[in-house]
Amino acid sequence: MVVYPEVQALDVTGPVEVFDTVNRFLPDPAAGYRIEYVSAAAPLVRTSAGLMIQAAPLETGEGRMDNLLVPGGWGLGQALADHDLLCWIQRAAKRAQRVTSVCGGSFLLAEAGLLDGRRATTHWAYCQDMARRYPAVTVDPEPIYVWDGPYVTSAGVTAGIDMALALVEADHGAEFALEIARYLVLFFKRDGGQPQFSGMLDAQLADRVPIRTAQEWVRAHVEHPLPVPELAERVHMSPRNFSRVFRREVGMTPGQYVVQTRVGRARELLESTDLSISQIARRCGFGRVETFLRTFDRAVGLTPGAYRQRFQVLAPAGLLIESPVAAGSQG
Repeated sequence: MVVYPEVQALDVTGPVEVFDTVNRFLPDPAAGYRIEYVSAAAPLVRTSAGLMIQAAPLETGEGRMDNLLVPGGWGLGQALADHDLLCWIQRAAKRAQRVTSVCGGSFLLAEAGLLDGRRATTHWAYCQDMARRYPAVTVDPEPIYVWDGPYVTSAGVTAGIDMALALVEADHGAEFALEIARYLVLFFKRDGGQPQFSGMLDAQLADRVPIRTAQEWVRAHVEHPLPVPELAERVHMSPRNFSRVFRREVGMTPGQYVVQTRVGRARELLESTDLSISQIARRCGFGRVETFLRTFDRAVGLTPGAYRQRFQVLAPAGLLIESPVAAGSQG
């Protein structure tokens, strides 16, 4: 892990805690991870939250490595201007089996020219900026992490934990990675294709109070029929004027917003409940299951069943029965 002043603490500690937990669960310690921190600001590097990280100088990290991890943080601007740091990352990437980043760390990889011609991601708030700054990189704002060859880039902050679990799965198998996720009380291990944020956030809230009130009503009553005349009447506007203003404020028609809200709610229920497809269709205001299936597939690109199989976040039944952690060593 290469760190720099004002790095984000969770970008560092999230993935590292995953690897450290692996070391405590493996029956063979030699199969674990040796974690090292290097920095141009060694020996003590201050994170943006004030935590101090003890690191070795960059030149000590000149040997072969299995994983190079590059985090993001509020000090990213200064790090991008550090020529020596970028040159070290370039050299280290050639010696690493895998090169990974968390959040804005992908900017450092891109600035070093390592992501040219590759697909990558970063925090959703900075994807457009990354795409403009590095046109040779295909920036995908949707997934929580992207694996392209030896390069694995992850989205904002906690997505680094998901990425670390994916690396553990590649090294030690899916069942073991799931046990680690359970022990860390994550309850689930998210697939890399999981969207960075809920579809319920995709549409902006309007500035005008009547339109925002209508949006909130739709979200609170998504299981009911929501015809435009009824919504317009609720906010004391004519249907024609309501539709015109709604489209200008929200960027879509009221009907499109209703459908998007229904699909967003369905995504949440598919991810977090074991309700049947027909139950979800009813709770989301779809009159018929066939309509739900067709609408969901068109909006998401997956059937509801396939989406649930890929993204459901319910914990598998049961607790850890036997823990390899030595008795009395639990925190």
